[in-house]
Amino acid sequence: MQTTNPGHQLHLHRYKIIVFALILMMALPGYTQNEASENLIDYDAQWIHYGFQIGLHSSKYKIRYSDAYATDELDSLHSIVPGNLPGWKVGFVVDMNLHKYLSFRILPTVGFYEYDLTYRYTDGRELRELKPATMVELPMLLKYKSSRRGNVAMYVVGGLSPAFEAAGKGDQLDTRERLELRDWNVSVDAGVGFDLFFPLFKFSPEVRYSWGLRDMLTDGTNTYDVALKRLSYQNIAFYVTFEGGPTYLREAKKRRR
Repeated sequence: MQTTNPGHQLHLHRYKIIVFALILMMALPGYTQNEASENLIDYDAQWIHYGFQIGLHSSKYKIRYSDAYATDELDSLHSIVPGNLPGWKVGFVVDMNLHKYLSFRILPTVGFYEYDLTYRYTDGRELRELKPATMVELPMLLKYKSSRRGNVAMYVVGGLSPAFEAAGKGDQLDTRERLELRDWNVSVDAGVGFDLFFPLFKFSPEVRYSWGLRDMLTDGTNTYDVALKRLSYQNIAFYVTFEGGPTYLREAKKRRR
């Protein structure tokens, strides 16, 4: 009997998840604007806020063929096809106000990824190279916010995100027969979202795209990378972020107890 792979199921429904996220981002502002009173009206009076985020993402390689791909030695290789595979992330939020409409965000994050390449040959054979990766990431983003309308504000974010692979004991073994990649990367991140203000916290759905800047191929060559000149990462993610309200609200609540 065939078993169900949860990761494969998430892969099949990733576009539904993204569409649902966009619908949620458009629907929630209209809902919260129906509230009679504004929540956390002096939220930005405190210069730093903390929170956490959870995200679902879809990732793939972006490749460029090498000159060797067109030579007679590789005439049996028809194409190399990157796949889109799902994953998830979890992390913390540190948000520091720089201006009424501008803040600087540091987001220490752990991301769980899977990447793959399918090597298709002219005789119909296919060879798949799958690489799971656990990455420690540190996005550093500028966030530009609109004026609040009721309990809603729209924002855009952008910045750089260094990432380091959490290496295991076996990661350096048998690389002659596997696609060998570098263990750190830097990406450019850009996204859009909504801040939704509730009585005690701020909830923010966000869609963010990442473009990897670094060529992840190493200097070594083997069967898997001889046809490649450059390989980088691309990622699109949907996040939900929760950030606490001003400290005085928590202190007032403790006093009432």
